[in-house]
Order: sequence, then structure tokens, then C-alpha cells
Amino acid sequence: MVGILVSGDNHFIVRGPLPDRLTAMKLVRHWSFIEIGKVTPLPLNEWRISPREFRENLQWAVIVPGDGEISQAVRTLLSELSARGITIHDSSVASW
Repeated sequence: MVGILVSGDNHFIVRGPLPDRLTAMKLVRHWSFIEIGKVTPLPLNEWRISPREFRENLQWAVIVPGDGEISQAVRTLLSELSARGITIHDSSVASW
């Protein structure tokens, strides 16, 4: 599966299943801070950043609170996904 993980003004195209709320936050934290020699924690090994995907292949979307505003391009993409019937999960909403 391929999805998009959005956090503030940053986003990641990700290969892996739809993460739950806590895992999505851990993935953002893990990928947002570059550390040389950093090893991916075992529970996050199911997901990897994908450098190239077609937007038509995106099957899930998760928004995690972050710094900055979501860019207009990413907002447009999220809108397109929603129009295709893909639920945009917001980790700031407790019911998700």
C-alpha cells in the first residue's frame, strides 16, 4: 500500500499499511529529525519513504500536527484523495 503522511509543512509518501494514530506520530518524529547512523526502530520497519509514486496509487492519508501550514499543493492532493473516497485521517482528532 502507498499513502501520504502530512505533518505541518512537511509530507512523506510512504509504502506500508495505514498506520494507527500513535504509529503515524512516531513515523513523523523518526523521519523529521535526520541523525547519522540512526537505526529505524523495529516497530516502524513496516513503513518506508517512497521517492517516486503516482498520486493515483495513494490509498491512505494521515495528518499529524506539525510546524507550519500544509502547503497548497498538499492540500490539493488531499482534496483529490477525499474526492476519490479516501478517508483523510487526522491524528489530532481523538476519535481516530
